[in-house]
Amino acid sequence: MTSAIQPGGMDITQKMLDDLNVEQSEVENKSHLDKLGGVEGLARSLHVNITTGLTSEQVIVLRSKYGNNQFPVSPLDSYLSLLIGALSDTTLLILIAAASVSLVLGILTEGTEHGWIEGGAIFIAVFLVSNISAGNDYSKQLQFRELEKTSAEDERCSVFRDSNIIRINPIDIVVGDILILQAGDQIPADCIIVDHHSVFSNEASLTGEPEDKKKSKDGDCFLLSSCLVTEGEEVRALVIGIGIRSQWGKIKANLVTESVNTPLQDKLEDMTKLIGYVGMVSAFGTFAALVISIWTRNNGQNVVQGFVDAFILSVTIVVVAIPEGLPLAVTISLAYSTKKMYKDQCFIRVLAACETMGNATNICSDKTGTLTENRMTVVEGVFGDTMYNQEEFLKMELNEAVQTIITEQCSINRSAYLIHVDSNGKTLDRPNIIGNKTEGALLFMIKSWGFNYEAIHKATFNDDVDRIFSFNSVKKRSTAIIHRRDGTVRLYCKGASEIIMKDCNFYLDKRGKVIPFTASKQEEYYQQILNMADNALRTLVLAHKDYSSPSELPSDWQTNPPDSFDLCMDCIVGIIDPLRPDVKEAVATAQKAGVVVRMVTGDNIATASAIARQCGILTSDGLAVEGPVFRKMSPAEVDAILPRLQVMARSSPDDKYLLVTRLNGYAIPDGREEWQAKFKHRPELSWENDRDKVLPGYREEWEATRPEGGHIVGVTGDGTNDAPALKAADVGLSMGLTGTKVAQGASDIVILDDRFSSIVRAIMW
Repeated sequence: MTSAIQPGGMDITQKMLDDLNVEQSEVENKSHLDKLGGVEGLARSLHVNITTGLTSEQVIVLRSKYGNNQFPVSPLDSYLSLLIGALSDTTLLILIAAASVSLVLGILTEGTEHGWIEGGAIFIAVFLVSNISAGNDYSKQLQFRELEKTSAEDERCSVFRDSNIIRINPIDIVVGDILILQAGDQIPADCIIVDHHSVFSNEASLTGEPEDKKKSKDGDCFLLSSCLVTEGEEVRALVIGIGIRSQWGKIKANLVTESVNTPLQDKLEDMTKLIGYVGMVSAFGTFAALVISIWTRNNGQNVVQGFVDAFILSVTIVVVAIPEGLPLAVTISLAYSTKKMYKDQCFIRVLAACETMGNATNICSDKTGTLTENRMTVVEGVFGDTMYNQEEFLKMELNEAVQTIITEQCSINRSAYLIHVDSNGKTLDRPNIIGNKTEGALLFMIKSWGFNYEAIHKATFNDDVDRIFSFNSVKKRSTAIIHRRDGTVRLYCKGASEIIMKDCNFYLDKRGKVIPFTASKQEEYYQQILNMADNALRTLVLAHKDYSSPSELPSDWQTNPPDSFDLCMDCIVGIIDPLRPDVKEAVATAQKAGVVVRMVTGDNIATASAIARQCGILTSDGLAVEGPVFRKMSPAEVDAILPRLQVMARSSPDDKYLLVTRLNGYAIPDGREEWQAKFKHRPELSWENDRDKVLPGYREEWEATRPEGGHIVGVTGDGTNDAPALKAADVGLSMGLTGTKVAQGASDIVILDDRFSSIVRAIMW
């Protein structure tokens, strides 16, 4: 077996891989890589085919040689160390001292038969309290370790093996694997970029540097485990460091996570201390009175016994006064709630969220995947200047030129891909969509037409000169630019229907000819978009633009694609995403409990309103607004509509952040200095003239309009750019199935099944 996959060449030792992967040594690492012939030379030495990935045979050999991608587990605190910590409590130390004195004096004065009872009873009490406390802490450690283990077992990453993209658990990664990474992914192993795409990675978890770093094959090509891909194109990378040999593995075993109290626990501990101080004063007064009574009542007889009795009684007052079991009971209660919430598909990352979620007054929910099933399917649309309804769509026959343009767009301008086999190599009944589910629906569409998107991508896209620009939430579009074999250049663009339509001056007729738009024809298309949106369909416009030669492209096309003018509209697709069956009931339950449910989505306002009505969010007196309108409002105007605002459509992540901030007051500037710092990128604004005109307002103004305080807000999010809103919320709720690692890391609770009903159950707890 080994000889079959290692036909000579340089043998890459573990030390050679370690030399490529020294922390904080980017220049030296790149130098070592160059000596091996670059990433291509390293791949050849490892006998890895970058195009097809490892074979099953190679995986076995490389796992035997370099090991698994298993990280060292942070050691648990031993029961003995927890017991010693519990015995360090001041009250217990006083009890131990009292018990020791009582035991010695009791035996001296009453003999061994009865003299030990009082002191022994106190020792037994200390033993019980300390062991219950240590046992609870140890049990809580085991519970969280079990939750972490379950979460780790559910993790998946994409690798290229046997010419197929498959999803595996990160533990199964081996040196030589070709990883496929997208924006929002957590990097599961140290690796080197092998294609010409570039990404940005946040390495704060390793280096502490908050700024994202650009990664590319020709520049800094090293992607580090535990770090996050924050933005960029889909990238492929060769694994060089796994498990304890990775940069994350080297430090993980030494990590110690300190438990953080919840707000309620802090308040109870403060109350306990206050009661303790009162008890101490009372105990001291009692001790003084009893000591004085030795002479006033007993004429100074039995002084030693009198002192002992006074001391023991004073200690008893202290012990009885302090409700020590209350914080312990709260901790046990929270741990119990955490475990039960996990069974209800809510994974608690921050213990305080258990308390806060129960007090939520507002939920700002995404639509796709939370209220809907996230099973996107194209069911109708306009193709080649012809409208096809749901029945006609199944039987439609398109002109070859029209079909070619649409198929090429769907195959190239995408970040999604389909997985046809599971980790065991078994063919799936329905391929899984990895990445954007809307793009997945387009892939299913062209697959039903008989096209192989991977073959088309391979035949038409050149990594060296062509570029893909992932979805831009500001421009509401994704773009691809390809250099064609005939010397021409084509730009493909797809995105929000009414926004892309504004940039289209042409359309594709049924013969595949580019025809100039007339006002009436454009109005006809707008009406088709509105009709589909009113039927709760998500609409998407696909467009293109041709250049006769690369010289016609603007000089900055590689960073700023010319995708906002002179486009040709190719088709409008209507995509259905059914509501989850339990959504209506869950929304009604939340509303009956006094929780305001708001939908925040990127869909157009007609689609968003139709779906919000279906699930009961948008009522007859409710209001739906678009993000671009909302963000231009003044704080006073927003406050006026907030009680009725139920749907925000065409929203950007910043719109969601502004909405949350206005509801709960998070990060609203405290005064002039903070306000000016927040708007330093907009020099045209001044504190004197604009502080009451632009969102999010300022602290004095916000508090003056809310004497009773702000709302308790829960926010859902699944994308990387949802992180600011998740952080701004009182409880951030990320999606376990579709959420990126960035979103999950910014959240307090991970909704494991992505269902809105699970969010409502979290409130019930």
